Amino acid sequence: MTNKIKKNIFWLILLVAGSAWILSNNLDKQKYHKIQGSIFGTIYAITYQYDKDIQPDVTKELDRIDLSLSPFKEQSIISKVNRNEEVELDTLFTNVFKRAQEISKISDGAFDITVAPLVNAWGFGFKKGEFPDSLIVDSLLQYIGYEKIALEKGKIIKENPEIILDCSAIAKGYAVDVIGDLLESKGIKNYMIDIGGEILTKGKNSKGDSWRIGINKPSDDPLSNNQELELIVKIENKALATSGNYRNYYVKDGKKYAHTISPKTGYPVQHSILSSTVLANDCMTADALATAFMVVGLDEAKAILQKVPHVEACFIYTEETSGEYKTFLTEGFKTFVAN
Repeated sequence: MTNKIKKNIFWLILLVAGSAWILSNNLDKQKYHKIQGSIFGTIYAITYQYDKDIQPDVTKELDRIDLSLSPFKEQSIISKVNRNEEVELDTLFTNVFKRAQEISKISDGAFDITVAPLVNAWGFGFKKGEFPDSLIVDSLLQYIGYEKIALEKGKIIKENPEIILDCSAIAKGYAVDVIGDLLESKGIKNYMIDIGGEILTKGKNSKGDSWRIGINKPSDDPLSNNQELELIVKIENKALATSGNYRNYYVKDGKKYAHTISPKTGYPVQHSILSSTVLANDCMTADALATAFMVVGLDEAKAILQKVPHVEACFIYTEETSGEYKTFLTEGFKTFVAN
């Protein structure tokens, strides 16, 4: 190799290294931005490091999800499925449906998107019912069961046309994942996405540290006035979702009825878990499992955790004898708790 060639190679390497340093330095200097909005009857907030406004792209994606999975929109895909109309299912719907069925099997039916008629009947769904008696509950149970629906050749097959679906307990988490994919496609390496408390993080925050997420104490708080924290977790490259019965409930004849409905009994759950927080690699899984754990209670939730790898959980519950708040954390979850 001649000296001239050696010099050319040297300068080429220097040029590549210099370009990489400049690119890295410019990325480090990019400011963090925050955008906010509303979707799915809740609010979202996205903090990200990038030199452009991504709000229009985010809005477009969220509207696309809404038109696929919102039971509140008459022209959405899920609404047409519920009315037994001919409809072409998109990848958003099919991705959620398949994962919902998987979580249903893992949880032995504790998570079930066919629970919609019961949720509506108890006044917590997309159609407001009146307080149901035992006859109404029993009559609706015949339409409940994840094994009564299937996805075949691009169509939803139902055992009974009266079966309707509601993906509210998984769709928000999936929306977070979809927005995460959008940010990834733009090369954004540091961000936190929060849609109604379902969260996905990547990289570092503006201080160069892990993202810090607070988990609220589960005191009865329908107006969300109480923001007292039980603990704070530090996470990066993880998804987090929390489900609880301390905000969405009502009291009738002196008895509290929470929004988590058991697909097996047909009634609002009555057990010691007040809130369930799940850490997973994707927010769709975290969202669905957080709901499933609220349905089954503490002991069964611990058993389900043994079936799902790369998932950690925190349960806040009431101790049976004293009525005091207690906290159960998996060993893996403990490693994320901030001092």
